[in-house]
Amino acid sequence: MTTTTDTPVTAPAARTTPAKRPGGRQREGAAWVFLSPWVLGAAVLTLLPMAVSLYLSFTDYDLFNPPRWVGLRNYTQMFTEDPRYWRSVGATLTYVVIAVPLQLGIALVVALGLKSMRRGRGFYRSAFYAPSLLGASMSIALVWRALFNDGGTVDNLLGTGGWVNRPGWALFAVALLTVWQFGAPMVIFLAGLQQIPTELYEAASVDGASRWRQFLSITVPMLSPVIFFNLVLQTIQAFQVFTPAFAVSGGKGGPADSTLFYTLYLYDRGFVASHMGYASAMAWVLLIVIGAVTAVLFRTSRTWVFYASEGDR
Repeated sequence: MTTTTDTPVTAPAARTTPAKRPGGRQREGAAWVFLSPWVLGAAVLTLLPMAVSLYLSFTDYDLFNPPRWVGLRNYTQMFTEDPRYWRSVGATLTYVVIAVPLQLGIALVVALGLKSMRRGRGFYRSAFYAPSLLGASMSIALVWRALFNDGGTVDNLLGTGGWVNRPGWALFAVALLTVWQFGAPMVIFLAGLQQIPTELYEAASVDGASRWRQFLSITVPMLSPVIFFNLVLQTIQAFQVFTPAFAVSGGKGGPADSTLFYTLYLYDRGFVASHMGYASAMAWVLLIVIGAVTAVLFRTSRTWVFYASEGDR
């Protein structure tokens, strides 16, 4: 006689969905409460003014009467009928090409010197950084104008006459003021240099590599992301330079429009001549140009910026 044992059939376990954490909605609401000042500030102080500026760029607006729609007239006048506009573009591009490489080069050299310094590094780092805090002020720009004016310190030392009164030299005086403010990129370079492993330099020294070869083969590639960061940041700031040119030229962009930078001419059109629609169009062109230049820098960075892993790109 055979006996069979019936094995109970168990039903498949039902899928369970993770239970929602209690109070999740409350935490999300609390997050939005804390973020609300930033969101409100971005909307009211950034997005709304940008939208109004875009609308005004298609109008004739003099700050006193209601804006009158003129379509693309401001843009066509800017590109085809305004020679001072193109002089401001030329002066700004010349300034960017001169000031940015000089500033970054001096910042890197000083950072290399501070890295190898054993004592007093903190003092010198603070001393070199101080001009970056003071250089953007109107008072320093006025002092700079006095230094490079006729009969000023530079004139007395070099006997070349006042730079700010000579069309071929005024722009260089403004560029030197920017170069003098190398403290901010210097601190960033110094932080990047301290992250480079010393073992790489020791191995290169054992292989007989000179200091110059170590700089080209180790320092520059390992520091390239920091160089790229400083290049983008300083280029954007250089396109927006205003205070030094305003102080050195007395707000006129002289002599002979040699310091008529883009933002200075924008200020002149908007707040001196009361052509706010035209100034708004200039502002949007500047925004597009800065965006395009930044995009080109990011695009070309793939060929010379070194990252630790390809996944970081």
